[in-house]
Amino acid sequence: MIQNNNSEIYKKEPIIKMEKICKHFGHITALDNVDLNIYPNEILGVVGDNGAGKSTLIKIISGYIKADSGDMYFKGELVKIASPKEAQALGIGTVYQDLALIDCLNVASNVFLGREPVKAGIFVDRKKLNEQTMEVLKRIKIDIKQPNVIVGFLSGGQRQSIAIARAISKESNVYILDEPTAALGVKESGQVFEIIKELKAHGHTIIIISHNLEHVFNLVDRIFVLRQGKKVGARFVNETSKEEIVSMITTGTSINKKA
Repeated sequence: MIQNNNSEIYKKEPIIKMEKICKHFGHITALDNVDLNIYPNEILGVVGDNGAGKSTLIKIISGYIKADSGDMYFKGELVKIASPKEAQALGIGTVYQDLALIDCLNVASNVFLGREPVKAGIFVDRKKLNEQTMEVLKRIKIDIKQPNVIVGFLSGGQRQSIAIARAISKESNVYILDEPTAALGVKESGQVFEIIKELKAHGHTIIIISHNLEHVFNLVDRIFVLRQGKKVGARFVNETSKEEIVSMITTGTSINKKA
């Protein structure tokens, strides 16, 4: 079991444990016997070059694709996640880079899309919808004042916030964020950082996939490195450097300390 003097997180059992995960697409090996432990209430950064297997890994966790072989455990129980719906039922929510927001709808309608509260059995309860939306936004300090603002008029950072709020509204335990600060400026990236930190403060586990090592080092507890579908290793942020992580990404250099 991982021991880190700066945290009690790694004295607990993993919330997600993956063993010998393999995935092939024709003759291409996307993942090759990958082992990964993800711990309760940690922020884990998953990094690697294009084609390293990052997206495949998170799609297996979130139920979009199935591994060819290997086992996955959630809270100590062996699970076979066959769809995103099954992942969500376990408490695993995913926010992809494209956000999948509907620009012509307002904030509330995007946050509870397909799950709107109703009255009289058929009519959307707008008052309750707006109240529930504002509760979600306030819970993690998302600075959007009105639930009826059209999403298409929001900034990139605000749109990312809405996508995260939608995942939060489903009451997940684990949140997977795919490139959450891609194409965002410094200020907007900072706003997303604060939301992620609020999620951690509320006891959630966050997995971040990112190419931006500066953002990774500013935000995560631990970094997991993939290269050409294989696990290179994992490092605590306070026990490594950008130079070492870059070396692991580009050359697959072995590491001396495991995490």
